[in-house]
Amino acid sequence: MDERCYFVLGTRPEIVKLSPVIDGWIKSGQECIILHTGQHQLSEMAQVFLDDLDLPVPTRTFNVGPDTHSRQVARIINGVEDALTELGPGIVVVQGDTNSTLGGAIAAVSQKNHFVIHVESGCRSFNRQMPEEINRIVVDHACDLLFAATAADVDNLRREGLNDRSRLVGSTGVEACLRNVSKATEKSQLMSRLGVKKREFGLATVHRAQNTEDGPTLTRIFQALTDLAMRTPIVFPVHPRTALAIKNNDLAFPPSLIRTPPLRYLDFLALLSNARFILTDSGGVQEEAAYLGTRCFTLRDETEWTFTLDAGVNTLVGTDPGRIMDVVGRDLELGTPPSPLRVRWPTGKPPSEAIVRELTERESC
Repeated sequence: MDERCYFVLGTRPEIVKLSPVIDGWIKSGQECIILHTGQHQLSEMAQVFLDDLDLPVPTRTFNVGPDTHSRQVARIINGVEDALTELGPGIVVVQGDTNSTLGGAIAAVSQKNHFVIHVESGCRSFNRQMPEEINRIVVDHACDLLFAATAADVDNLRREGLNDRSRLVGSTGVEACLRNVSKATEKSQLMSRLGVKKREFGLATVHRAQNTEDGPTLTRIFQALTDLAMRTPIVFPVHPRTALAIKNNDLAFPPSLIRTPPLRYLDFLALLSNARFILTDSGGVQEEAAYLGTRCFTLRDETEWTFTLDAGVNTLVGTDPGRIMDVVGRDLELGTPPSPLRVRWPTGKPPSEAIVRELTERESC
């Protein structure tokens, strides 16, 4: 059945994790409309990600830009609602836990002629101090159909009374990673430009509000990275929010801490697949590292991706420099990277195929 599908996205993770679903939807012959909120200020980087993943140019771009949580969400709601009103009924797909996810879902469910789905449903950190956690919960309870990545996520949805509308399909982020890692390794020249060698460098990403908006917390993380960089080079692609926080807290980069601007997807994937380890506060990167065989240390006290902890490929290290140095230091002494996790899709087919099939076989709006 021919039907229009809107994909609302505004950040790097959404572009990456929705890319297999967008690709599958286009190949099914359905009408595809990408609504780009412009949540992140580096809109040119968003286009680079779309190019890396062979995705079409967005039909609408709202250029929302950075702001407070509520103001940003309000502008996203206005932009998405105007586009949906103008372009007509259809399926609306949101992904993850960002303000674009929340704004897109609210705009869609406020209109009765749209069927709204959430990809990566059921993730819970159980830390309601994180704005992402509130976004996830609200979106899951608002949407019509919920596609979950893990059995634990489905259990979370069941406990919240959402079992009837949940489907276990697997992670589209992992699917995107495995689809593109060979291309990344083949095309990226970044390692040679940075002067680092396979399994002889670390990687770090820091972007969450809880780690950047509190000066002492960021200072502790930075101290740990600085100390670790005395032992092994660490590549640090700096998120715009983090760059501002580093400047405001007057933190200096040592020579062995290799600072780069935000990276395009294929360059980052090439680094991640070849790094000795990664320190991160990103949920998606924890997943990617697990399936690439790169040791992960998470700069938080909890994680949504508990299966990575259970599998022994990820360790929660928090933000205390002493603990980070102790845990990562022991791993460096061992010198043996973990084995990549094996992929077992819950439905027997890649998540994007399961999602597209479910949507194309449902009754039209």
